[in-house]
Amino acid sequence: MSGMAETFGKPARGLTRASFSLISLGCPKNLVDSEQIGARLTAVGLRFTPKPEGADLVVINTCGFLEASRKESLQTIQEVVELKRQGCVRAVIVTGCLTQYEGERLLELCPGVDQVIGLWGEASIGEWAVKLLTGGCGVRERAFVPQEPTGDVSCWGSDEPFPPRLRLTASHVAFLKIAEGCDRFCTFCVIPKIRGRYRSRPMSSLLAEARALASAGVRELILVAQDTSYYGTDLEGRPLLARLLHELDAIEELEWIRVLYLYPTHVTDELIEVIASGKRILPYLDIPLQHIDDRILRRMNRQVTRQEIESIIQRVRQGIPGLVLRTTMITGFPGETEEDFEELCEFVRVQRFEHLGVFAYSPEPAAPSGKLDGQVPEEEAKRRAERLLALQQEIAFSRLEEQLGSRVEVLVDLPIPGEKSAFVGRTYAQAPDVDGVVYVTGRSLRPGRIVPCEIVARHGYDLVGVAVGKAR
Repeated sequence: MSGMAETFGKPARGLTRASFSLISLGCPKNLVDSEQIGARLTAVGLRFTPKPEGADLVVINTCGFLEASRKESLQTIQEVVELKRQGCVRAVIVTGCLTQYEGERLLELCPGVDQVIGLWGEASIGEWAVKLLTGGCGVRERAFVPQEPTGDVSCWGSDEPFPPRLRLTASHVAFLKIAEGCDRFCTFCVIPKIRGRYRSRPMSSLLAEARALASAGVRELILVAQDTSYYGTDLEGRPLLARLLHELDAIEELEWIRVLYLYPTHVTDELIEVIASGKRILPYLDIPLQHIDDRILRRMNRQVTRQEIESIIQRVRQGIPGLVLRTTMITGFPGETEEDFEELCEFVRVQRFEHLGVFAYSPEPAAPSGKLDGQVPEEEAKRRAERLLALQQEIAFSRLEEQLGSRVEVLVDLPIPGEKSAFVGRTYAQAPDVDGVVYVTGRSLRPGRIVPCEIVARHGYDLVGVAVGKAR
């Protein structure tokens, strides 16, 4: 843990020796929320500790996107409650997407939890921590704190230029959440119900935070939102991501700027030009497509056709030299026939995406897709996912083999324990946590440095490189 240590408010009395631990589940957007929660807790005098065991307070920031993620969240909560029962933890607070999904029912599902705080009540988390750890909170006060989303989300409208964060990532990498919520209403997704409508952060706030992160040593800045390409539409009636990237590209301390979660319909020519001409903007795009059959796309309410998708791919491939493209697909969506799935496989085979994530559809009771006819058996959806992943593995391995003998720049992330002069790093083609890595050997390397390497081998989805130049 490292990074900015901005705080706000005044420490509460009697908490200078009390500690807290954070468990952040789900996506990078949730991780940013966890970092803001950490800043609120340090502001009232709590001390961060990375391990839940022995912490006075454990805050679990949950995920509620899919059934599997909700099960993981519930299991994590139960494990921490067991630590509390054993006397290893004094208090447990649960927040995040699962709390918004389940509401007060979560208190019944997890009786050992001291407080459940909905997404829009996270501003009060410091206050609740003080109450719990100083004996000011009784059993009758154990109530869900929902609150509805407002324009003032995560301090966006406060006196702070940007939301303070207690960084949980490596010091040289940071996520910048540029918006909250979503206006897409895909039939398989519950995010608009959980997170509310789309709300862009003011550009001045984003630029101020980006500059502060860069001054604190961040070299790779990763833009995230539920839909980054939609950024600014609610502010000025048109997408402003290109303008934001242009401004960020002028921050000299940054080396890499990466953009994730681009919805295909707003990948404009202006955006392509800014990415292609940027000094620091990586030619790496994450554009979730989900499917390619027009009928399935309509059932998903994706608001895009196969022809439009193919046009977008052609435009970004031609307009951005060296482009690396990541996407995701869903197999077994209600109504998907074997012919539809074969069409999807052929599309993936032709496009040869550098990175592809595949999800087997599972019924989502709270989403419209759960009520659609033509539900595909779960085992069949999984079979199709495995087959598509096997196809993508051949493509990915072939692409990696093509890199053998090439020279690339690698951002060093961390040393390999027990190994001398050996590190884990990434090329621009590898986003953290979702793509492969490069195992690098070389002297005088350290995390946060960028070093030219020769790729000498492939190890599964990862590469092996040798430093061949001076790190910067």
